[in-house]
Amino acid sequence: MMEDAKAYEALRVGFTAAVSHELRTPLARLMAILDSASLPGADQDSLLAQAREEVEEMTELVNDVLFLSELESGREVVALGGTRALPVLEEVRDRLTDSAERADVVIRIDAASEVVLPLRRRMLQTIVENLAQNAIRYAGPGSTLTLTARPGLLEVADGGRGVEERELPRLFERFYRSDSARASRGTGLGLAIVKHVVVSAGGEIQASGGPGRGLRIVCSFPTPAHGLA
Repeated sequence: MMEDAKAYEALRVGFTAAVSHELRTPLARLMAILDSASLPGADQDSLLAQAREEVEEMTELVNDVLFLSELESGREVVALGGTRALPVLEEVRDRLTDSAERADVVIRIDAASEVVLPLRRRMLQTIVENLAQNAIRYAGPGSTLTLTARPGLLEVADGGRGVEERELPRLFERFYRSDSARASRGTGLGLAIVKHVVVSAGGEIQASGGPGRGLRIVCSFPTPAHGLA
């Protein structure tokens, strides 16, 4: 028990330090924007838009941290009955269409209407949206993002730039960013949240791919329950 307590405390301290570090960057940028806004001839509209982006990034980070905390504490139930996958995939695609078009990424769906996955609807949305957003951010222009659902399986794959194979095992770590993703915005928690949800539902998650071969993430689950969420 003592060893478990020490391990938990070390994890908590490390997580707190990582969150603090991640918040420093947008805060520093926000302060620089505010300083610039006080200069003569400053473009107030442009600076205001930049400031809003920084606030939105910090808000997203805080929301992700709180959500991950709720998952880990058990306050958020992950698996309760089952959810039809196709309507959720279509909803996420429609919600992300604008950002995908800006990134020159095409989203396609491969799922039968009867496929049910053993997750609450909100949790399935969380998985699909985080994986899709990750692909839209990092796959690169001209990529095709495919959302696939089969009994016991959810797959999100893109034909984009991919990541180094040595980085694949670390993609689901909190705040980890591959070399190609370091300059991009994002909380660094999306894939960690996905893994936690999948594992909490009794599933497994794997990433594969390589430079120029895109990224493929497969979530496999036990046989879904009969009830629909």
